Amino acid sequence: MSRVSARMPPTQAESVIKNIIREIGQECAAHGETVSETLAAFMVKAVVLDPSNGFNMDRTLMKSDVQKLVKLCVSRLLDSKNPSLDTIKMQVYFDMNYTSREEFLEEHHRILESRLGSVIREITDNRACTREELESLYRKIVSYVLLRSGLGSPTDIKVVREATAALQSIFPQAELGTFLTLSKKDKERQLKELTMVVTGIRLFNRDCGKGGEGIDDLPAILQEAIPATTQHIDSQLQIAQDQAYRYTAILETVAKNPLLSMELQPYMLKEALYNMRQYETFLQIILSDIITCAQEVEMMIKQLGAQLEQLKMTVKSKTAVPTSQVFPIFIALSNLWTSFQDETVLISVLSNLTTHLEPFLGAHELLFPEKVMQNLLDGLTVKTDVCRMKEHMEDRVRPVDFRKQEWLFPETTANFDKLLIQYRGFCAYTFATTDGLLLPGNPAIGILKYKEKYYTFNTRDAAYLFAESPENYIDLIKEKAKKNAELIQLLELHQQFETLIPYSQMKDVDKHHIKPITKCESSTQTDTHILPPTIMRSYEWNEWELRRKAIKLANLRRKVTHSVQTDLSHMRRENCSQVYPPKDASTQSMRESSTRVPRPQIYIAGLRGGQGKITYGVKVNLTRAVDET
Repeated sequence: MSRVSARMPPTQAESVIKNIIREIGQECAAHGETVSETLAAFMVKAVVLDPSNGFNMDRTLMKSDVQKLVKLCVSRLLDSKNPSLDTIKMQVYFDMNYTSREEFLEEHHRILESRLGSVIREITDNRACTREELESLYRKIVSYVLLRSGLGSPTDIKVVREATAALQSIFPQAELGTFLTLSKKDKERQLKELTMVVTGIRLFNRDCGKGGEGIDDLPAILQEAIPATTQHIDSQLQIAQDQAYRYTAILETVAKNPLLSMELQPYMLKEALYNMRQYETFLQIILSDIITCAQEVEMMIKQLGAQLEQLKMTVKSKTAVPTSQVFPIFIALSNLWTSFQDETVLISVLSNLTTHLEPFLGAHELLFPEKVMQNLLDGLTVKTDVCRMKEHMEDRVRPVDFRKQEWLFPETTANFDKLLIQYRGFCAYTFATTDGLLLPGNPAIGILKYKEKYYTFNTRDAAYLFAESPENYIDLIKEKAKKNAELIQLLELHQQFETLIPYSQMKDVDKHHIKPITKCESSTQTDTHILPPTIMRSYEWNEWELRRKAIKLANLRRKVTHSVQTDLSHMRRENCSQVYPPKDASTQSMRESSTRVPRPQIYIAGLRGGQGKITYGVKVNLTRAVDET
């Protein structure tokens, strides 16, 4: 398909490809199968890449080629008993629905902001004048606060009353006039601040047992949902791994006995293994995200308890508390609760994603019922990935056997566990020589660094054979991936097939390039004088200086010492004088004075509530007048 865009103008090539995809979708729909455009486009590329289909990439596609392409794509998309098709569907679905944690939260917040856009505009564009209009505007602000915080429904009268009471304690209706004079940006900023403070007040009241109508206990819900979701994924992962181990044991026997290969060809064992390994990989990605969620929730629960305790210590039994002390804590509580809401949505999305991946495993039950699997496994030993690694743990590569290749080992390499291993950690030699068998590589044997890429192997012999001619085996793997397009994503061959890089991984191609650290800068210091120094002050290296001293000593022997006394030194004595010390003196000037504006003292009374169910807040202004100071 790349030659189409090379020979034709971009718009024409795009229209041809779109027409092909549209025609494939219509043909599949006529047979009762709904196919997305993304899946159809992936299948077109997969069919064109497969050399057995005979598409020449060096010439423009003719009309007959297009018809052949459509026919092949439709036949593959309608083959419901093909694990390869299920794997491709699984990859397309995961690519279209999975995003990283940061991207998901960013998109989630953007959607929430867009949904609140119309409500914000109704408030910021309001020009209320009459009493009824001001009351209507205040009710809209209460509704906005509830919608933005997500703590209860704006149609629940109990929730509305509680939110209104909390809002009135910090933003009385009398201040609407000042609010209307602000600019649009200032209005939006103040609305966000009011929402956070009201949210904090309601959460505090809920903790004190004085309110919290319509607020779900998100920490408790998350503490129950995360272990349940993790347990479900763990069980699914264990089932997938057990099935993959069984397929691997059968295929390993087939690789050693070519006669069995013809008998088992209709079973599509390799395609089934690829399907299970891809499912296992996706589950591990989701499980990693859920573990991150669990760590975040555990940390946030501690922070929530600390903030509530600090707020209780600040308020205690006081009837009025300065806003400068409690408002920051209310805002911190609101931000924490928003994080709890984000984690709840993220767990729900990941759980749904796991559930929707299961239907892509349907071909296993059709092709490999338990009776068939027992017959195939008769007399075979099923090994786990861990067992395979332990078998050859001691057979390590000897670097002295290689002059040109560089080998990395865990004890001599930093970032060893973070290196991006080629082919998702599977043995490159085994995959190339057995026509597609996936065996886990063992990094402890040694990681081969070749052209800034890293390769692992399941045995030392495989490592030695691969290191003799790496390019040969890399080309074999690439040709195998052309025949089974699902291997491109499963083995992360995106750099060799750049047109098939999934969107979810396109941004991460450069991020995961972590280099090993095998050398480091170090310095040592040696003492200049280990023993105590013995410096000869009389030593002189200059022979002319020695000659000068010798002449001086020779002249001194012929001299006589005399003492003399002068008039100035004769009968000299020490003299002293006495003076009066200066006395301390000071001068007095005019008195200095200063003025200052009285310090504002505004308190909120009634935060802790009374005996009644409804909390009434009272704002008390105790600021002294200017003329009283």
